[in-house]
Amino acid sequence: MSEQPPTTAPVPGAPAPEAIRFFGTTWLNRDGGYWLRRVGFSVGALLATAAAVLVLRFGVEGVSLSQSGGFLNGLLTAAIAVCSMMAVMRTWKVLTEGKDRLTGWMAEDKSLGAVWLIGGAGTLAAYFARSLVEAPGESVKRAAYEQALAQHTKRQADRSGRPDAKTPGRGKRKR
Repeated sequence: MSEQPPTTAPVPGAPAPEAIRFFGTTWLNRDGGYWLRRVGFSVGALLATAAAVLVLRFGVEGVSLSQSGGFLNGLLTAAIAVCSMMAVMRTWKVLTEGKDRLTGWMAEDKSLGAVWLIGGAGTLAAYFARSLVEAPGESVKRAAYEQALAQHTKRQADRSGRPDAKTPGRGKRKR
């Protein structure tokens, strides 16, 4: 289980944390029903994963009922497994490192759309597994927020040396 983050008081003029779907900004201090939402999200992701697997199973059984042969059934099962693993890997990387860090085949949204659709059960499983550790995407948002807060603090510290130098209207005099 991850540690409780330090409670941060809002600094006037500081950047606001970015909201996470279903969690808002409660991830920042892990308050305001954060734990209840995380448990609900985990249960929901697990139920959605089970429903997606059931739909895929109906599809495989439909092909099996067509009596097209064991090779085709094995090929279909392997394709679903590969698509699910690709989706798990991509989703896990998005949730832990951010979408901007995707490279290669993981960055392809449109050309691999069918793969992500077939691997939807894997995506939901990755959301479930990540929600056991933190709110999905929390580490990415926390890192971005801490970086923005550090930049803000640095700018404020730079200004404290000569506060009148940054004041608008303090340029050269007109003659």
